[in-house]
Amino acid sequence: MIRSSNPALKPGTFSNPSFMGLAGSDTEVMTIKGTSTKTLILLGVVLLTSFWTWSNMMEAFRWGQTPSMTYLWIGLIGGMVLAMVTIFKKTWAPYTAPLYAAFEGLVLGGISVMFEMQFPGIVSQAVFATFGVFAVMLWLYRSKVLRATPKFKLGVMAATGGIMFVYMISWVLSFFGTTIPFIHEGGLLGIGFSLFVVGIAALNLILDFDLIEEGARQGAPKFMEWYGAFALLVTLIWLYLEILRLLAKMQRRR
Repeated sequence: MIRSSNPALKPGTFSNPSFMGLAGSDTEVMTIKGTSTKTLILLGVVLLTSFWTWSNMMEAFRWGQTPSMTYLWIGLIGGMVLAMVTIFKKTWAPYTAPLYAAFEGLVLGGISVMFEMQFPGIVSQAVFATFGVFAVMLWLYRSKVLRATPKFKLGVMAATGGIMFVYMISWVLSFFGTTIPFIHEGGLLGIGFSLFVVGIAALNLILDFDLIEEGARQGAPKFMEWYGAFALLVTLIWLYLEILRLLAKMQRRR
């Protein structure tokens, strides 16, 4: 099996033999409905904490003050730690996944405020676009228009790896006061690059849907619903941030 490019979803994620003994009956196994419910819960947690950060930072701007970046950094570090813990200790997912969502909400709230101050209205556009893309990809998957075939998985995985490599190089170059030309700018090449990245992030959702469905089919233990929801949230957060970047580049061209 070709693995998902989402690091939270990999070969054997749901078919690990050590998990099978943990599922005692039909009421204790992973289901699609259960994973959907957990995903909604995690999204609710993200929205709550992001709104809290948003409100505090906006209040500071309203009074002409410089908002504190403390919560953003707490969220960034806490989110990274909890993501790694969840990936390597899946049985903890019912506890770590909601905490991860809370920390990520702090980060997203702070980042969203910074974009909103530059481009009023951009955050609501990015939120609606993200959920719109999610709905379309889910429909394409359920209607079998897009199938997670081995070649499809390989292509998406290779493209995602290439994007991560470009971002890593760009991050390293930033320490030397430079960056990769054009891709972070509002020109046609920069917009084209962001469109490509958004497309690959969206295609990752197909891989996520496929592996979650596999987990339900194989009777993975109930706690894997939280893990599946966590994995979907990772992709949705990436998708939202890339759409935010794309919209910002498009507005710079006006």
